[in-house]
Amino acid sequence: MSGYYLILGAIFIVSLIVQNRLKSKFEYYSKVYLKNGLSGKEIAEKMLKDNGILDVKVISVPGQLTDHYNPLNKTVNLSEGVYTQRNAAAAAVAAHEVGHAVQHAVGYSMLQLRSKMVPMVNISSKLLQFILLAGIMVMASSGNKTLLTIGVVLFAVTTLFAFITLPVEYDASNRALKWLKNSGAVVPEEYNGAKDSLKWAARTYVVAALGSLAQLLYFASMLTGDRRQ
Repeated sequence: MSGYYLILGAIFIVSLIVQNRLKSKFEYYSKVYLKNGLSGKEIAEKMLKDNGILDVKVISVPGQLTDHYNPLNKTVNLSEGVYTQRNAAAAAVAAHEVGHAVQHAVGYSMLQLRSKMVPMVNISSKLLQFILLAGIMVMASSGNKTLLTIGVVLFAVTTLFAFITLPVEYDASNRALKWLKNSGAVVPEEYNGAKDSLKWAARTYVVAALGSLAQLLYFASMLTGDRRQ
């Protein structure tokens, strides 16, 4: 088995561990109910107001893990569970998404860079698999590496995006935790639960970025001919 498959396999196993750990953490902290009785929606609205952000709406969206901030229409979108629930996990997610709204309001540079890359990443993601597969086939049959090179460049764009996402997510969590602590919105036990939840959520982005980098290096090695078995 090649070194690449060993690395990718290890990252896959770590990813499963982190995902399972994250799920168990959120299930546990979903049972730590807030003493103030605020829902995720109310937590988000309070954090927005405390940061002087009055032009962002908090809305409910269907599904699980669908929570996100949309800078185009200035909405904090909370999944149905987070929107209505009144526990430490919901508070963590709601505050984190508002953290992105705060980033947008203050002009956080990494968020701006990430937003500018979104159209390019969307195009790269749609074309990537087809170009890589075609590039590998063309190189194998004729030795021409042009198409594969294009595929590697497109993959590099998505990998760069994954790494730029890391500081954006960590910063949003830091803003959320700082507000949760300083505002008195949660008591220490609830704060610790929110902090632990966000810590494991952030680790999923780290694993995803490392997995993308490992795949990028593998495809790049095809161009250089350096694929060690």
